[in-house]
Amino acid sequence: MKKIKYTHTIWIILLSLISIIMMIPILMMISTSLKSTSEIRSATFHFIPKVFQWSNYVDAMKTGTWGIYFKNSLIITISAVLFSLLFNSIAGFAFARLEFRGSKILFLLVLVGLMMPPQVTMLPTFLIMVNFPLVGGNNILGIGGSGLVNTLTGVIVPLMAGSFGVFLCKQFYESFPKSLDEAATIDGANKWQLYFLIYVPNSIVIFTTLTLLKGLSVWNDYLWPLVMTSSESKRTIQLALSMFTSQDITNWSLLMAASTIISIPMIILFLFTQKYFVRGILTTGIK
Repeated sequence: MKKIKYTHTIWIILLSLISIIMMIPILMMISTSLKSTSEIRSATFHFIPKVFQWSNYVDAMKTGTWGIYFKNSLIITISAVLFSLLFNSIAGFAFARLEFRGSKILFLLVLVGLMMPPQVTMLPTFLIMVNFPLVGGNNILGIGGSGLVNTLTGVIVPLMAGSFGVFLCKQFYESFPKSLDEAATIDGANKWQLYFLIYVPNSIVIFTTLTLLKGLSVWNDYLWPLVMTSSESKRTIQLALSMFTSQDITNWSLLMAASTIISIPMIILFLFTQKYFVRGILTTGIK
């Protein structure tokens, strides 16, 4: 019994140290956001600012139209999350519960997509958005205009589904007892009714997990919005951070202040979903 308590104490201390180490960059960000420029450039480092410059947050938000940046990021993130929940869960349900020819080959292709870095598919995806038919001046063949380039729709469409979400949903739905399917079939339910009336109401764990993972990914994405958008009105919060850097100098105090502010929504989201997130990872990733 004493050995178990001793081991438990060691694990608590070890995990606490790891947590502190992982928190250091966040604390450094907050500390820098409250320092003056002269203190940041000083040869003497102080973890706690000598004078707290709360005005840095006000000055950061006055640089540019942050209302538009937050609106764009919210539209992109919420749309991507909602569509990915729908499409990924339907695909995961199909792979887990429907028997059809070629399902194993299709799922193997999904796994290939999971292992492929997004940089590899970025150029083909961009070309698809450029040549999207009947939008942005394009004809039915996708020629003559700019397609979905420099639009929020063009940013959202490639984010509406993903291999990782399909994989998680398939793993989660395979844990459901097949007796549920049999009982619903006996009662006359078809496959769509089975999905919407039985699987969806019992998917809060996987939906919350996907919401957190997808939301974090899209909210913090820099490269894809940079490739797809060019105008001020379509800029996201991550792209807006580049306003504080130039070829000659970086305004670290305002950059860290803005970074602290834009991280708050995702921190709040994690605090509300962490219980389901842990359960979702345990029921899908470790089998």
